[in-house]
Amino acid sequence: MKKLELIAPCHFGLEAVLKKEIYDLGYEIIQVEDGRITFEGDVEAICRGNIFLRTAERVLLKLGRFRAVTFEELFQGIKALSWEDYIPADGKFWVTKASSVKSRLFSSSDIQSIAKKAMVERMKQEYDRDWFAEDGASYPVRIFLYKDEVTVTLDTTGESLHKRGYRQLSSRAPLTETLAAALILLTPWKADRILVDPLCGSGTFPIEAAMIAAHIAPGRKRHFLSETWDNLFREGLWKECFAEAEELVNLDIAVDIQGYDMDGAIIKAARENARRAGVDGLIHFQQREVKDLHHPKKYGFILTNPPYGERLEEKETLPALYGEIGEAYRGLDSWSMYLISGYEDAERYIGRKADKNRKIYNGMLKTYFYQFLGPKPPRRNKR
Repeated sequence: MKKLELIAPCHFGLEAVLKKEIYDLGYEIIQVEDGRITFEGDVEAICRGNIFLRTAERVLLKLGRFRAVTFEELFQGIKALSWEDYIPADGKFWVTKASSVKSRLFSSSDIQSIAKKAMVERMKQEYDRDWFAEDGASYPVRIFLYKDEVTVTLDTTGESLHKRGYRQLSSRAPLTETLAAALILLTPWKADRILVDPLCGSGTFPIEAAMIAAHIAPGRKRHFLSETWDNLFREGLWKECFAEAEELVNLDIAVDIQGYDMDGAIIKAARENARRAGVDGLIHFQQREVKDLHHPKKYGFILTNPPYGERLEEKETLPALYGEIGEAYRGLDSWSMYLISGYEDAERYIGRKADKNRKIYNGMLKTYFYQFLGPKPPRRNKR
């Protein structure tokens, strides 16, 4: 099969997590950049990447890369690409997004307009026609300029990969599913260890953890834009990849994953989201306040996303809330706690400096992933 270059964007600071995911799927990494991983694979890798990658935002098919400092260079560079190899004569094609960083060409609308004209000129030449109905499958184009280097891609995903399809209801400030999964994978948590989110909101952390534990592929129950690209995928390929995802699911596992929230309506929403994700039998949701968090077992994990104080009405309550988090944590023997927050006084009111922290952008918000590390459990004797 023909080898393709694929680009998987991700949250800044979490490239290492996505890199490991891609390796685990069996593909070779070509390049690691801020917020994106380029890897090599065949057309099946497009299917499997969309279905199985938990921490990528989308899977892009790279068509070319060239340097451009003028709009004429941009036009000629776009026109030189083999669009006819990817887009059929009836395909609907447009530049859905153009971004520019540290480049002389910076107007997104101008980049989009010129790129579209160049694509049309190439297609006219190759298909020997003057007009395109564009009434077939959709082929959205994404263009990135960085230091005058232009990267041109086709978006194979459509709606972002964080939209797993299970979260119909959410709390006021939810994490995206992709970010939640990445943060779980940054911890040493395994399915045989206790995991509690005492501020679970709509349940994203517990649900993503349960999906990881049960080997449920995040894209197993949704559709992707490139499923309609009959010119690139052989008949039945997508069906085979979805079947692979189904075969891996294992709901017959013993896990202890819990989610608490003081708002009963939010807990109800979390239960419904878990049901839609197919993991409601693996999670215990309960209406409970942070200060009531306790557990008799050792070596568990707290993983949570408390309020940051972005709303004025929240700021006054944050010292007490973070104090309760710290107090509850101190009462748990041998536990670890992982907490993402943009609250600058988080450690102060928790009452302990984190053993490690990692700067992560949650959307446009700068946050830190605070890691309070408990001892490792003793190794079990294996016979």
